[in-house]
Amino acid sequence: MQSLRKSLFIVLDAGIVVISLILAMVLDSKGIDYFFLDFNKSIATIIFMCCLNVFSNYINGIYNMILRFIGVHDLIQIAKAVLLTAVFTVAFNYSIGNPPPRGVFILTILLLWFFTLASRISLRVFNKLRRTLFSSSISSKRLFVIGAGTSGAAVVANFLKAHDSKYSVVGFVDDDPMKIGAAIYGVKILGDRKAISKLVVAYRVDEILIAIPSANRQSMTEIFEICSETGVEVKIMPRLDEFESGKEVTIQDARDIRIEDLLGRKEVEINNESISSYLSDETVLVTGGGGSIGSELCRQIARFKPKRIIAYDIYENNVYELQMEFNRKFTDTVELIIAIGSVRDKKRLHYIFELYKPGVVFHAAAHKHVPLMESDASEAVKNNVFGTINVIEAAEQNNVKRFILISSDKAVNPTNVMGATKRLCEMVLQEKAKNSKTVFAAVRFGNVLGSNGSVIPLFTAQILDGGPVTLTHEEITRYFMTIPEAAKLVIQAGALANGGEIYVLDMGEPVKIKDLAEDLIRLCGKEPYRDIMIEYVGLRPGEKLYEELMLSEEGACSTKHSSIFVCKALDLDGRLLKSKLEELYEARDNIAECVILLKDIIPTYLKMSLEAADEK
Repeated sequence: MQSLRKSLFIVLDAGIVVISLILAMVLDSKGIDYFFLDFNKSIATIIFMCCLNVFSNYINGIYNMILRFIGVHDLIQIAKAVLLTAVFTVAFNYSIGNPPPRGVFILTILLLWFFTLASRISLRVFNKLRRTLFSSSISSKRLFVIGAGTSGAAVVANFLKAHDSKYSVVGFVDDDPMKIGAAIYGVKILGDRKAISKLVVAYRVDEILIAIPSANRQSMTEIFEICSETGVEVKIMPRLDEFESGKEVTIQDARDIRIEDLLGRKEVEINNESISSYLSDETVLVTGGGGSIGSELCRQIARFKPKRIIAYDIYENNVYELQMEFNRKFTDTVELIIAIGSVRDKKRLHYIFELYKPGVVFHAAAHKHVPLMESDASEAVKNNVFGTINVIEAAEQNNVKRFILISSDKAVNPTNVMGATKRLCEMVLQEKAKNSKTVFAAVRFGNVLGSNGSVIPLFTAQILDGGPVTLTHEEITRYFMTIPEAAKLVIQAGALANGGEIYVLDMGEPVKIKDLAEDLIRLCGKEPYRDIMIEYVGLRPGEKLYEELMLSEEGACSTKHSSIFVCKALDLDGRLLKSKLEELYEARDNIAECVILLKDIIPTYLKMSLEAADEK
């Protein structure tokens, strides 16, 4: 089919040369005389020009164009092909002693360019005419696009190229007063967000598409609330960092609004070259590889073509699902190896390290649930602290090049056992980094939307049950980021590491959990305090009203990446730390003793009472 199409265009282009020459000679008074002055040479010129035009179009890629996606680059290529044909045709005419009159030559070139271009864009013109005539058909949805910026314009441009789109774009909405009244690709900008409700009625809109990836939380929430009140279906264009590199974004990619869209997070930009330098063709081990963060790390790492990825996890169901996903998506690009085991099991860890010789380790395995770890402090110590030490020792003994610990903002001035164990892990890692060939570093960040144990699945379940949604406190705030965003920045931080650093991710502005709950209720098509009630149940054991990202004495220094900061390393007494860890190991089965020792080791541990631990 493709070869037939090219053959038809070759014949068409040869015909265009003949038509262009004949019209040029008719339009120029000297043209006919020139043609018959030396008939044989004129015929030779026509044959030469036909062959040259086809050759020139071929080398400039004119026959490989996808006509419904023709753009400015293609127009330039056509102009280059015509110019090449003109230059060599003139040279040929002079070589056979038959130079054409200037008027004939100029007209021929202009007509050749016009007809070549017209033959290529005729399909687009036809589709545009068809959509204009039949846009009011029953099968066509009337679409509003909110955001007349780059993203909105790209959506409409791709829509206009589509043969069989079920949509008819009736207008843009944009808050820039300078844009209102203007048009993009023939689609008018009708007003700002305040006019959405009236415009939806006036233009009989069936669906609204939000295409403003740069909007902040306040803006996105306001726009969503306005759109929700119209009663029409509301979709959103994903951010560019949700797409594979090079993928063209189309209107078919529009999806329902999710809670993370209302956070107003900026798109994450990473330096692919720096990440490839330490992940490409490398064996990478991810502990906790089946968890929310661990599995996303595996997905993101796969993009950089490592030799293999080892997902190490104690819970087989999660890693099995990850394996099935990799079998579908990455079969030909990366090998995923599932290793079932606990970070507490030294022998199993060393066996896996010796067998696969990983060069890079991301340590994401940990107990993270704050209230549960308050009541089972000994389990948090055994898994989070000594499990981490086991992985660190296995990495160092097996000459791992780079080790990245996934830490938490709860490690800063911890008020709970989970945070205290994470801070202790940071201290152990920094001390180990002082005299090791392995590059050890930690990455500290806050809550991740949709991760196991996060508030979003809990709130969603409560909403589906008819409420109430339970909050611990009206003023409680948290830092949030999405799972893919967190994973990308962790991998990027790994490229920055030199040894002993604690990196802090830019979490943006803290979000009130109350606002998050209200937004989630609206996303489910309900109204807060009317359809779904919100109740306050009090802070849970070990819970803070707000989280911090770094200790006051750590400071914050910028790095090469705008979304990653590095903390100043604190002086640690290595011998004292080792001695305290030995005491903690001996007391690892005693909950109350574990809490006492954690408080002794970590000066910033702000736990106010040991009553809960004593009772246990």
